[in-house]
Amino acid sequence: MLIRIYPENPNPREVNKVVDILRDGGLVIYPTDTVYAMGCDALNVRAIEKICQIKGIDPHKGDLSIICYDLSNISEYAKVSNAAFKVMRKNLPGPFTFILPTSSELPKIYKNRKEVGIRVPDNTIIRQLVYELGNPILTTSIHDDDDVIEYTTDPELIHEKYEHQVDIVIHGGFGGIDPSTVVNCTTNDFEVVRQGKGELIF
Repeated sequence: MLIRIYPENPNPREVNKVVDILRDGGLVIYPTDTVYAMGCDALNVRAIEKICQIKGIDPHKGDLSIICYDLSNISEYAKVSNAAFKVMRKNLPGPFTFILPTSSELPKIYKNRKEVGIRVPDNTIIRQLVYELGNPILTTSIHDDDDVIEYTTDPELIHEKYEHQVDIVIHGGFGGIDPSTVVNCTTNDFEVVRQGKGELIF
């Protein structure tokens, strides 16, 4: 199913339709402030396993990232030092993934790596979904094997490709091609592991 949601003013009825799917363990493709991504309720282990299977990710070895609505409840899911919190506050919402040690609130599937990526994208649609769901959303970028940019930026082509693998694709305008900047905050020597769209401010 392809559903149109406008980032400037997300329609609450359409947002709730997607939230119901997430609550039922469904998979959703949505826009962020970087690229289109696939996600599910970050606390639903069966849904996480489905995404890992589609993406060929080994949850015991791969990094898992979650989207939070804002900084207020990040400490429920990750251990945030004061120094990390200051850096995150300056840069979020924005095109960054901050790697932090996991907290005990996350399901066991995250514990294997002992760390989790935290995102708060500057995109109203996905943040509204997280807010209404009341849980973070697991997120993983969608990439095209052949590097045909249209297949990862045009929501209609994304829908064609993934309609049998996910429950709903959100059309929120054309997506970008630059991934988020990944910052390792597991120690206080903050290290940019991957330079993407975001320029980190200290």
